[in-house]
Amino acid sequence: MKARFILSVALLGSLALAAIASDPPPAPPHAADLPKAAPAHAEAPASDPRAAGATHGDDHGGGGNIFAGGIGNVVWTTIIFLIVVAILGSKAWPPLLKVLKEREDSIRESLETARREREASEKLLKQYQHQLDEAGKKATAIVDEGRRDAEEVRRRIQEEARKEADETLARARREIQLATDAAIKELYDQTAALAIQAASNVVRRQLSAEDHDRLVGEALEQIRAGGKARMN
Repeated sequence: MKARFILSVALLGSLALAAIASDPPPAPPHAADLPKAAPAHAEAPASDPRAAGATHGDDHGGGGNIFAGGIGNVVWTTIIFLIVVAILGSKAWPPLLKVLKEREDSIRESLETARREREASEKLLKQYQHQLDEAGKKATAIVDEGRRDAEEVRRRIQEEARKEADETLARARREIQLATDAAIKELYDQTAALAIQAASNVVRRQLSAEDHDRLVGEALEQIRAGGKARMN
């Protein structure tokens, strides 16, 4: 990170130097633009070499300036650039690089936290999905078991109802048979009594008083015996 930043600054500085070096030096004034300069130069006394040199230097753009020319500009610009780079490197870049490093660490930590949270969310989602599947299976099993229990209860109720109906029918048949037998027996008893009474009426005139009393007593005894048997 630090090396890329330094290379970027150096590249920008190199481009700036190349742009400065590519600027052409100012063109000297044309002779036609200075009609009065030649006579002044010609009238200068030959015995003063310093004045002549100064005049000649003025004509060529000031030969005593140390920044004159393209190479001088490049050299001094390079020196100033290196000084600025050194100052920035010792004062400005460390805090800036520290801030950038902290920012980079913060972003990396945020990405790592987001990744962990996403993995935790996916794991939790899988757990919920598994729980839902298990709940669905349990619900299906409960429904099936309830259906089987309901079918068993229905079958048991039908069987008990059929059994009770059969028992009720058998009991009714027995009661009907008992009532029928009792009615037939009573009918037989009454028929026998009527037959005896009719026979007695027929033979009454032929029976003595003692025989008549005896037959009546026997008939009454039979009737009493039949009544007791029915009561038992």
